[in-house]
Amino acid sequence: MGDKTLTRADLAEAVYRNVGLSRSESAALVEMIIDEICDAVVRGETVKLSSFATFQVRSKAERIGRNPKTGEEVPISPRRVMTFKASNVLKQKIADAHAARAPKADSAGD
Repeated sequence: MGDKTLTRADLAEAVYRNVGLSRSESAALVEMIIDEICDAVVRGETVKLSSFATFQVRSKAERIGRNPKTGEEVPISPRRVMTFKASNVLKQKIADAHAARAPKADSAGD
């Protein structure tokens, strides 16, 4: 796995290089997009970015969990969680990139 992390600054730089906006306009655009996604998820809306992913808030009911150290049962309170579901297009891109990096099987002796 790569140890590089893509940051907001990296996204803004990519917008600057590819779209031609100024650096400050590019950074503002990235912030506006992220803020809009966050606001929609907070409102409980599903955010679907075609060919990328779907972000959704789910409600989880109360349930009984277990403390792994002691084995004691404890109630886990109901809560809302955000889910991220990668699109099939993104999953395929990841699989293709993984296959391209995998060592090739030795074909000697065929």
